[in-house]
Amino acid sequence: MALFTCGRLGSKSVLATIGRLPASVSTAQYAQAAVPSVTFKKFEEPRVEHHDVKNTRLNRPLSPHMTIYSFPLPAMLSITHRASGIILTTYASAMGIGALCLPNDISYYMTIVESLNLSAATIFAAKALIASPLGYHLANGIRHLYWDTAKGLSIKEVYATGYAMLAASVVITLLLASL
Repeated sequence: MALFTCGRLGSKSVLATIGRLPASVSTAQYAQAAVPSVTFKKFEEPRVEHHDVKNTRLNRPLSPHMTIYSFPLPAMLSITHRASGIILTTYASAMGIGALCLPNDISYYMTIVESLNLSAATIFAAKALIASPLGYHLANGIRHLYWDTAKGLSIKEVYATGYAMLAASVVITLLLASL
């Protein structure tokens, strides 16, 4: 009743407008197309398939393996910087444990090495091998301190400082080995 009395739109009532709607709207055939038909299928266990077999079946390319992937220079320098730090820690630990556990002082062991009558080139090579982690770690540490000033961080400068650091580490190693 309220719809009839209050629902006048213009000169026609709402009920009169509803009465003129087509028959298809009144039977709700318009909504039949919007409702999808749902079908249920029986649950199947997923196939257990190895990762490589599935990738082959789907024609997926293989990822590059570590043996064929070449690391960029900054990555290699970072890895070797960590390795040189580990080697230096091993040196310090071995020297500390040796000083505590070995019965003689360092002069006794130096005379043993001198009694081996090694050539000067062999002694220089051994000293360079022992000094190379220190020279490398020192030069790369200076490079990292330079980076801490927010300078030299573009790709071009990272490569340039990497090559300069390698040259400096060789010079430091040779200086330490010649002592």
